[in-house]
Amino acid sequence: MDILYFAWVRERIGMPRETIETTAHTVAGLVEELKAREERYQLAFSDLSALRVAVDQTLTDFDASLEGAREVAFFPPMTGG
Repeated sequence: MDILYFAWVRERIGMPRETIETTAHTVAGLVEELKAREERYQLAFSDLSALRVAVDQTLTDFDASLEGAREVAFFPPMTGG
């Protein structure tokens, strides 16, 4: 599965994307797997209320299923201007 990181999430993790194998069934489960990897992931995912997530380019919630998903993207909320 491809994981994409944007804005300050990318800066905290130190890369824009990675491909991983996961056993997670939901986005929340994936986040827990990532946080268990290294401190930089713990920092990036320490406040989920400050993050948005998209599964296969569709904005969703952290309880969304990963069944059949190819891509998950994490990014801060967008603001207009």
